[in-house]
Amino acid sequence: MSSRFSGKSVLVAGGTGGLGRAVSRAFLEEGAAVAVTYREQREFDALKSAAGTNASSLEGHRVDVTDESAVSQLIAKILTRYGALDALVNAVGAYAGGVKLWQLDTKTFDQMLELNLRSGFLLARAAVPAMLKQGRGAIVNVASQAAVNHAAGAAAYAASKAAAVAMVDSLAEDLKGTGVRANSILPSIIDTEANRKAMPQADFAKWPKPEDIARVIVFLCSDDAKLIHGASVPVYGNS
Repeated sequence: MSSRFSGKSVLVAGGTGGLGRAVSRAFLEEGAAVAVTYREQREFDALKSAAGTNASSLEGHRVDVTDESAVSQLIAKILTRYGALDALVNAVGAYAGGVKLWQLDTKTFDQMLELNLRSGFLLARAAVPAMLKQGRGAIVNVASQAAVNHAAGAAAYAASKAAAVAMVDSLAEDLKGTGVRANSILPSIIDTEANRKAMPQADFAKWPKPEDIARVIVFLCSDDAKLIHGASVPVYGNS
């Protein structure tokens, strides 16, 4: 088993969700100390159970990552506990679609911006100063294929994900020469239980698996990807 992250600390925001759970486990298997944010205690309990012998390297924080104060306190706790933050993965997000723009209510539009854009902003803003002080660190923000392929009925979602990619691109420019890297990944529809329930007639075989995407994220956060900075990596295969 590889141990590229032995002795390193990782924060996976949304680390108990359909993708986040696979990302958290992948980092644990690489020897990392992993902190996750979650919404439901049962989700964290399920992740801890699935982590098996790696569970002792996992900790959970019930945090609203759209809350500025809560995010700042979370990063401070992690730095106090581990002395550093080596990688930040933002797997927080939500989807709303199937409605034409002129029929879209402002509440839904605001929710897409909160969960898909503001979360990444607050997390990066809180984490980057510590990473700059360390002279190292990696940030991966989970965006979406919808950031570049703008389908009908998904204006708010596509706009929030496109904005998230632009934000991370700009952050990467800010970070040039610092030893801290920032990248985005662009999944298509991920093969999760929730997506299968939402689209029962779909061909699930064409959807990327969370575990496959998780491996890409771990790679991007590792020293093996030291040359990759400011990229938006598609992770939807060629199906």
